[in-house]
Amino acid sequence: MKRPLLSFTVLSLLMSLGCAWTTPGCTVADSSLFSNISSYIPFCSLAPGLQFFASCSHVNDLAQTLAALPSRLEALCLQGTVQALPANAFGRFPILKLLRLQLGPIRVTSGAFQGVTQLQHLFFEHPAPCCLSLFLPPDALQPFGLLRSLSFEGYCLNSSHSIRLPLSLSHLSMQHSCMTDLKELKGLFPSLVPDSSPIGSSSSWSPFLEVLDLSANLQLRRVDGRALKGLQLHSLRLEGTPLNAGELLGAGLLRLDSLSLVGTAIEKLPSDVMANFELCALDLGRNQIQNIEDDDLPDRHSLELLNLHANSLHALPTRFFSALPQLQRLNLSMNHLGPTLVLPAGPVSSNLSMLDLSHNWLSALPSKAFFSLPQLQELWLGGNNIFHLSSEMLLGMRCLKTLDLSWNQIKVLEPGWLSSLPALTSLNLLGTHIENFSGRLLQGPQQLSHLQLGSPEFLTLYNPWPSTLLSLQIRAEGVEFKFSLREAFLSLENLTLQVHWVFPLQTNTTFHLPSLHHLTLRGFNGIFSSHQTYQFFPQLPLLEYLHIWSDPSGTEHVQLSGVPRLRVLELGDLTGFYPSGQMKLEEILMQVPQLEVLALSNVNLEDLSVSSFRGLHLLRLLLLNSEWVLGLHRNLQELMPQMPQYVYFSDVIFKCQCENSWVEPWAARTPNTFVYGLENSICRANDSDCSQTPFLAFLSAYCLEDLEFQSFLTSFTLVLLLTSFALLGSPNCPWLHHLSALCRAWWLKMGGWHHRSQYVYDVFISYCGQDQAWVLAELIPALEKPFPDGEGLRLCLPERDFGVGQDRVDAMAASMECSRATLCVLSRHALGSPWSNLELRLATYHMVAKPGTARLLLLFLEPIDRQQLCGYHRLARWLQQEDYLDFPKRSVDWEAFWNKLRKRLRKAVQERED
Repeated sequence: MKRPLLSFTVLSLLMSLGCAWTTPGCTVADSSLFSNISSYIPFCSLAPGLQFFASCSHVNDLAQTLAALPSRLEALCLQGTVQALPANAFGRFPILKLLRLQLGPIRVTSGAFQGVTQLQHLFFEHPAPCCLSLFLPPDALQPFGLLRSLSFEGYCLNSSHSIRLPLSLSHLSMQHSCMTDLKELKGLFPSLVPDSSPIGSSSSWSPFLEVLDLSANLQLRRVDGRALKGLQLHSLRLEGTPLNAGELLGAGLLRLDSLSLVGTAIEKLPSDVMANFELCALDLGRNQIQNIEDDDLPDRHSLELLNLHANSLHALPTRFFSALPQLQRLNLSMNHLGPTLVLPAGPVSSNLSMLDLSHNWLSALPSKAFFSLPQLQELWLGGNNIFHLSSEMLLGMRCLKTLDLSWNQIKVLEPGWLSSLPALTSLNLLGTHIENFSGRLLQGPQQLSHLQLGSPEFLTLYNPWPSTLLSLQIRAEGVEFKFSLREAFLSLENLTLQVHWVFPLQTNTTFHLPSLHHLTLRGFNGIFSSHQTYQFFPQLPLLEYLHIWSDPSGTEHVQLSGVPRLRVLELGDLTGFYPSGQMKLEEILMQVPQLEVLALSNVNLEDLSVSSFRGLHLLRLLLLNSEWVLGLHRNLQELMPQMPQYVYFSDVIFKCQCENSWVEPWAARTPNTFVYGLENSICRANDSDCSQTPFLAFLSAYCLEDLEFQSFLTSFTLVLLLTSFALLGSPNCPWLHHLSALCRAWWLKMGGWHHRSQYVYDVFISYCGQDQAWVLAELIPALEKPFPDGEGLRLCLPERDFGVGQDRVDAMAASMECSRATLCVLSRHALGSPWSNLELRLATYHMVAKPGTARLLLLFLEPIDRQQLCGYHRLARWLQQEDYLDFPKRSVDWEAFWNKLRKRLRKAVQERED
């Protein structure tokens, strides 16, 4: 039974899924499942708000690839070699919103995008910095009424012309193309430039394009007169082009708000361009500007954002801030403004809210260094050589919310150094040389919520700590807590500890974190140790995300307890925990029944069996990364109906053994699970085997498919023949009549005769006495009542329809024979009932004795370990065909359950009748 995908963002998504692995190289996933793990990064980069996506590499046969993907995709990324996009190529994806194509030299036929009316983002990309041929017919983009982004990267459109752009388009990108002159845009997109539109079609062009990105066009050097006449742009990006910015003055642009000239070898501020367009944003990062003179500043004061990152500035002109009173964000990182910071004086009413001075060789800050910037909210000073800070240096910034002092030479902080920053909410002290840090040093800010502390050696922490802390990150060789941890961090929601040692390791060293939601541990291996006499985190009642990346030198065993609401668990680099044997995954997972995402990276699993997942009924994503010689136990087949929706193998080496042969048919035919990574996996016979044997090639060459099942059918046939001979030799046996009727019905069917009157009932209902109340009150009315209240089926109930004094075994066999389908209601009580066991065995006997005609449907009233069904004639094999249903616990899902049950029974009855 298909269940809804789980989402860790605000949105949740219900999808009707199909087989995904049949197309090698395709990843199908819900992007929200990966939002809280770091072991796996999908190939397909998505737009915000999109979740259900597919990413396929090595695509050669486009039709075959697309046919195997779910039709409810929101995003699709294809990488490979395809000569042409045929008509209606993506028509089976009606709600597709993002399409990213990396298919080499390609020709787009007319109507290729027919039916994709919801598309919002379309990308043609080639990763290498060269121009490939791409042909786009004029009407190729006509179906897109909602298209917002259109991108061509690494493609040359010389053979295309008069492409009609959708009116909804707001972002047009042409990077790494063969464009030499801006006038070429007129021929490619006539509707882009108003004065080149045909007469009478003035309504066919958009009067305002938000972004035009022409970055990395290494041959773009000319701007023919008025090439962009009448065009209104919010942003023009010319990063990495040799075009002279001054030539834009004659291009005919009607409006331009933002200009990016990153990496264009500019040596001087383009003041004429700034003044002519009254720019609001100018990006001049990675250029060669060494000095800015007062005359370089424009007379018109409209600039709000200025980026001068990675230039060679040594100072700013004296009238810098007074000439730019509207400036709000200024990036001066990676320049040469040190060793002593000198900022030009400006008006007290300056609107600057963000100032980045990172990596400027600063070693000293003067008193009142930022007094002229009273509106400053973000100050970035990371990567400098600052060794001393005082409250006098930070005076005047009463609105400051973010202060970054990471990777400086700070060793000691004065008491009250933050007293002039009452609005501070985020403080970063990572990479400093502070050895002793007291919570008293944080006095002054009233709402400090995010704190990052770091030291290359040991860090000692003292009381008191602000009660407003929501996020805390500590990175050091070792950390020592000189206070009680029970009352220090009651409001903390996010904690990251990247340490090797925690001192003192005493019984009272326990964190009391009742509000913690997210915990990340790197390096320290004793926190969740089963060998400790105490629990470092005894109770984490609200914890949902736990990431443990351990130091490989550890030898302690991980054990989780006190985390009843854990949803995401990521374990990495635990090879040192289990140096002499297999990691006992079941010991870690036994206390986290609510787990939805499990990511394992280099944890020395060796073998994965059904015992590892017992009780994890909510698991939706299983990610195995960097495992060495992994074996998948055959008993995992029993979990097939309950396997996670997504199973990913990334850089996994399997064992070359036929015990793993069940994996290939499971991955190819299981409709409830998407499996990725098998086609690229290799296998090895043992640890010393250095061969690169493809895993799937080994299975197909050395392992006969379904050998055990064939042996079972052979032995069963022999036993059935011997039993038949014994029955035929006993004329008084009541089974003789049923066997005769069975043979007669088979003979008539082979001859083309159908006796519909042989079926007295539609469905035979099997259940135990403990479940009788539910069957009579819920199940029977839903199936037996006339339409529309029920399905109008003729049901056979043993307690109601068996004759008085009739032998129950005979009546049971005859009733099943006279019913078109059998429905077994299973629960733990039913599996313990002798009569229910007999009915289930008779039903499975009919399935084997008359394949293709008998119909059996299982209804699980409660979760049941599939291992308990192994004795019923390999019943787990029929579970792969989805002939089962799980009764939902939530009442909101009951209506969908009854509809599916009626539909399945109606289909079974019709198939038996035909």
